[in-house]
Amino acid sequence: MKFFVTGVNGQLGHDVMNELAKRGHEGVGSDLLPCYSGVADGSAVTNMPYVSLDITDREAVNRVIKEIKPDAVVHCAAWTAVDMAEDDDKVDEVRKVNAGGTKNIADVCKELDCKMLYLSTDYVFDGQGTEPWKPDCKDYKPLNVYGQTKLEGEIAVAETLKKYFIVRIAWVFGLNGKNFIKTMINVGKTHDEVRVVNDQIGTPTYCYDLARLLVDMCETDKYGYYHATNEGGYISWYDFCVEFYRQYGLKTKVIPVTTEEYGLSKAARPFNSRLDKSKLVENGFEPLPTWQDAVSRYLKEAKI
Repeated sequence: MKFFVTGVNGQLGHDVMNELAKRGHEGVGSDLLPCYSGVADGSAVTNMPYVSLDITDREAVNRVIKEIKPDAVVHCAAWTAVDMAEDDDKVDEVRKVNAGGTKNIADVCKELDCKMLYLSTDYVFDGQGTEPWKPDCKDYKPLNVYGQTKLEGEIAVAETLKKYFIVRIAWVFGLNGKNFIKTMINVGKTHDEVRVVNDQIGTPTYCYDLARLLVDMCETDKYGYYHATNEGGYISWYDFCVEFYRQYGLKTKVIPVTTEEYGLSKAARPFNSRLDKSKLVENGFEPLPTWQDAVSRYLKEAKI
């Protein structure tokens, strides 16, 4: 199969390209910058074709994807700076990327009759209660601009296409780019104690594991909405930090605090990010390994 992947300078796009190469698929990567700028780890993505593309430029999206003629587009590119998205002067820009850019891609996929996989987020829900969110739940009440614009992207895909996968993920970490583990380990090296929220509950997602699942999906026609995070149970950010500090060997004290006590964040965060992943197994997809195992593998690979 031939794939076109957006956002390859980010955490997930990088791993999707490597997974495609492992399986012998043809992959063309894209991002905003003139050339690939992710980690130079000797991985396949550094040697695969790359196209500079601004997904908000409708004509460019049309031209580039029609030239490539992919069998599937994996759309990882997004505005993900959640707090900055709340700035009044950024809202239109965030919407242009997450909603408009996604619609531009969906329209070309419709014309070419190719599959599209769109990465979405737990932030499309209001994060209330304790029940895990079902993938086909339509009770959307995003708490912030990022969540609202990602939901608008979902709607653009679902209303434009029949051959689509909408995959919601949460708490992402990978080798390429910044993430919570890298940030907190670096902070822990220079501080005796750190404060981490313990009232936001969910499950982490390791990009390396997720990339395998996404390619599995694209090789089928089992379209629809899915949730995908690692297995291993629902935890708080505090629990997550305690575990990766333990595995890394850091003795820094981790102090649990409420979201209110922590303060700082401009954008409201969901308290309940529990995602029900049972639909994966129902449709014959292999669940991701436990997040504890994923952390162990990640720490062996990451240069922190």
